Order: sequence, then C-alpha cells, then structure tokens
Amino acid sequence: MTPSDVLKRAHAVGNYYGFTSLASAASAKKGQGAKAPYPDTLNLDALDPEARDVTAFLKQVRDVGLSPSSLQPLFLWHTNAAAGRPAPKSITVQFHALAVEHSIADAVLIRAVRSFLTDIGKSEPRLRLNSMGDKETRSRFARELTGFFRKNGATLPADCVACARTDVFAAAEKLLVCEGPDCDLPSPTDHLSEASRKHFESVLEYLEATDTPYELAPDILSRGASWGETCFEIRSDDHITAWGSRYTELAKPFFKGNFSSVGAVIRISVEDRSQIAPVKERPAPRFVFVHIGDEAKRESMKMADTLRHARIPLTQAIGIESLTEQMCYADMTNAPYLLIMGRKEALERSVILRERSSHTETFIPLDSLVERLKLVS
Repeated sequence: MTPSDVLKRAHAVGNYYGFTSLASAASAKKGQGAKAPYPDTLNLDALDPEARDVTAFLKQVRDVGLSPSSLQPLFLWHTNAAAGRPAPKSITVQFHALAVEHSIADAVLIRAVRSFLTDIGKSEPRLRLNSMGDKETRSRFARELTGFFRKNGATLPADCVACARTDVFAAAEKLLVCEGPDCDLPSPTDHLSEASRKHFESVLEYLEATDTPYELAPDILSRGASWGETCFEIRSDDHITAWGSRYTELAKPFFKGNFSSVGAVIRISVEDRSQIAPVKERPAPRFVFVHIGDEAKRESMKMADTLRHARIPLTQAIGIESLTEQMCYADMTNAPYLLIMGRKEALERSVILRERSSHTETFIPLDSLVERLKLVS
C-alpha cells in the first residue's frame, strides 16, 4: 500500500460513512477563519501523543472557521499526508465526530476506521474496546485503584507502587505493561455510572447489530484525563494501529459550548517517501442515503462497505439523526436520487428510491439494491 493509496482509501471510506475531509470543509468556508495560538489553558506537554494530535486537529478546525454544535455536528477526517508533497515517515489519519452525544457516533466512527484499516492492512483488523466512563466513573475507579495498590504493594513492582502515589491511572498502565492483562487489576466497567453504562451498552448493541466483531478489553485504559467513555484500539498488523475515544476537555478551549465528541488517530509506518499523487476526482454522488431511526441506521452501516465495493456513487451522513439536517446535506450534494429508509423499510429489508426531479418513488429489496442502482448510476 503506497502513501497515495492511503489517501485514496481515506477519501473513499470517509465519503461512504459521511466524513468530509477537513481540507474540503475548509475550502467551502473560503477563508472565513483566522489563525490563532493554542489556548493558554491547554498544557500540551501534559498530553499523550494521540491527544496532542487531536488538539492540533481541533486548532485547525477552529482556525478555518468551522464551529460544531449539537444542532450542526461535524463529521471530519484529516491526515498529515498531502498530495504533491513527499510522504511523511509516519502517516497519521484521523476521523472525528464533533458535537455528537449519541452512541451512534462511536459506532459509525469505529466502523469507518475498521473499514479503512481493512483496505490498507495485510490482516483482518482486531477491535478491542473498553469504557473508562465519565468523571463520576473515573473518581470511583481511582479510589478502587488506590486501594488495590495499597493492599497489594508488597507483591507489585516497586516502580508501579511509587507511581501510584501520584497517578494511579499511569501506575495501572505501567503494571499492565509489566505483567499483562492477568495482573488482577480492577476493571473500570465494574464502576460505571448509570449514564456511562447505558452509553457503553448502546455502543456494543450497535456493533453487534451491524455484525462488527469486537473483544472486550479490560486492560485498555484511556490515557489521562483527556479521554472518557468508550475507548478502543484497532490493529491491522504490526505497523498499523488506531486509538480512539470520547473527549470533552480537549475541545473545550477551542469552541463555545460543552459538548462531547469522539475521535480516532491512525498511525501508518511507510517506507515509500515518494511524492504523493493527487487523488482523482470521484464521480459526483448520484445517491444520498437518508435514514430515519436506529433500525435504518444500523442497516445503512452494514451496507456502506457493500455499496462502496460495488462502486455505487453514493454518500450519506449516518451519524446525523435529524431528518432535516440529512435533507440539507442531500441538497448540498445535488444528487439526483435519494435512498430513503425508515423503520418500516428496515424491518422489511427494503429501501425507497426517489428521483428528486419527478418525486417518483420505487421500492427496492435490499437483496437486489446493488444491481438496481447500477442500472441508474
């Protein structure tokens, strides 16, 4: 997989899962933003590498004039690889859903990242996830970890016990590195608040309903106070890894409002440092998939890769719940057709094909959808 292929795959996956490249979103703003330094309240030196990458991304979002809100969430992807420039030694690709509280954002992002790693990797991606919960959960878990290190200090590595006196979370991660997942550490999921438990269960339900294989991994602990709720890692092979989690505190200094977002950082080691070729313009989407209700969104997530591999020129905004916002998105694309699925259609495994110019509607079973769409694409 060449650096040019990485860029091409990111564009394709982003399009089918409803993630716009930051470069495209910035171009649409036509220079309405203004560059500004990092907020004084942000201590970059205290952040882990993934958190630093995310804050750099958030700064760019702010600087180009984009402002997410609960009414207008942003689904964006970004990379440090640019067409026309030599490939960096390590390519970083990020996917983000900004200002989306609902657990569907976690599931859509996980599906998109896993699909991307499937395309560029040499092995089937392995998804492992856990939950560190909200502030209430972290406080409970911190007390539990403190008791664990005090009780077992005599039998644990001395450097881990010393670290626990100042940072129990760092001590826990250090212990996991030393002794592996069988070291009998307390699990954060045993201490989730009611809100965090419901959120995590909902994420798992989406993954199961969309046939997304996963492993529960109590040994994955989110790195510091930057992260919260669901945290996950995806590995495709020894050289491609992804880390993702919810974050609120990272975004606070950059935007108005106190909203939750979820993001993932993918690191790809490359030996080919040649100049990256421009991504060929993809055909304008002829279809916009509009979904109403959880059942329809689950089906659309399952179908995204099928339609992508069939090269159907389609786009959608899976993570946006509002029908009004989805229709606005359809208007912006100016696609001639809508694919509409509500709860009834999802249960019947069908979809409505609407020609926007004539408002003609045709009901199509999902089993024959690809063949029918190819006839009109």
